[in-house]
Amino acid sequence: MSSPEQWTRPVGRTAERSPTGAAGTTAATAGTPTREQVIAGLRATTEGGADLVQLLSPEGERVSHPAFDIEVTPEELRGLYRDMVLVRRADREGNALQRQGQLGIWVPLLGQEAAQIGAGRAMRPNDMAFPSYREHGVAWCKGIQPTDILGIFRGTDHGSWDPIATRFHLYTIVIGNQCLNAAGYAMGQRFEGKVGDDDGEATIVFFGDGATSQGDVHEGMVWSAVYDAPLVFYCQNNQWAISEPVERQTRVPLYERARGYGFPGIRVDGNDVLACLAVTRWAMDECRHGNGPVLIEAFTYRMDAHTTSDDPTRYRLSDELEAWKLKDPIERVRVHLVKQQWADQEFFDQVQAEADELAAHLREFCVNMPDPHPERIFSRVYAEESPVVRRERDEFLDYLSGFADAHAGGER
Repeated sequence: MSSPEQWTRPVGRTAERSPTGAAGTTAATAGTPTREQVIAGLRATTEGGADLVQLLSPEGERVSHPAFDIEVTPEELRGLYRDMVLVRRADREGNALQRQGQLGIWVPLLGQEAAQIGAGRAMRPNDMAFPSYREHGVAWCKGIQPTDILGIFRGTDHGSWDPIATRFHLYTIVIGNQCLNAAGYAMGQRFEGKVGDDDGEATIVFFGDGATSQGDVHEGMVWSAVYDAPLVFYCQNNQWAISEPVERQTRVPLYERARGYGFPGIRVDGNDVLACLAVTRWAMDECRHGNGPVLIEAFTYRMDAHTTSDDPTRYRLSDELEAWKLKDPIERVRVHLVKQQWADQEFFDQVQAEADELAAHLREFCVNMPDPHPERIFSRVYAEESPVVRRERDEFLDYLSGFADAHAGGER
């Protein structure tokens, strides 16, 4: 286990661990900060602040970190690049399908590929993930095909995968509710003795910066801290909670909030897939050994709208978007691969062709997706049929039978 000494503690102990790794307090919490200090701490200039963990600069240069350095082979880095390119292409196709009326709504992840792929690839097969509604990249890492996600946004199902088999929970639409679900699951892992050594299990829950203002997130952190739950809280701080900026959510940087609950908080460059991989791998190991929970703030940026029903031009400036384009998570990996001579043009062309093929497959699948039979809305409510639901189903189907085309084209 590669745990920095300043953050480790024995199982069951509540000794304070400094998330900054330094004695004393940081400037943001040393006293009453000025407005300028608050804004600087939250938005953290252009690089995320002095405490930002980074292993790959926006220019594609490999940098070291005293606590989180990792070795990555050329094959592994090419794999991470491929993941991000394919996930972005699937996301762009989902966006286009919604604009063309094939989906009711779409939740873009553009710009957050590194935060999701890095965290997703840090998980072990037995680890459990609880997503919100934007974790298409994490889903990809857990073996969920993009076609399985389309039904949610087309309105034909609530998720078509098995959460137990895939170790990936269904999407959560209610903001922050997944933190409560994850806390309960992680507490169960501890109660059942599934933590404490290298073979232990851990759980990770994903949410955005806006969700940190929800009570569910606070309650999840309280319960996880009290019971030493093996839970990684992974906040993708994409700077905007729909139309509200981060400074409307908190007076201190989000990762420093963990101190109030008695566990460490770390800010990582969310556009750096290597840093996200390294930090999440460490945090998951901390939790599986019984030293959880941990809060990770992945400092990134939402390049597109909150959802396709949102217009970001009404609340943010174009120069902010242009500045973040220079930190594109895919481009910095591509540049590094070229500089190291770990990939040639044939490789990049092959990945692009694979991405285009995936997009075409998604489009064909979505356009030809059959509408479910009306009975399905009742048959998937409980594991065992409820008399109340059965009665409601019969009444509804009887009502529909009065229409000539009630069952035309439907599937059970």
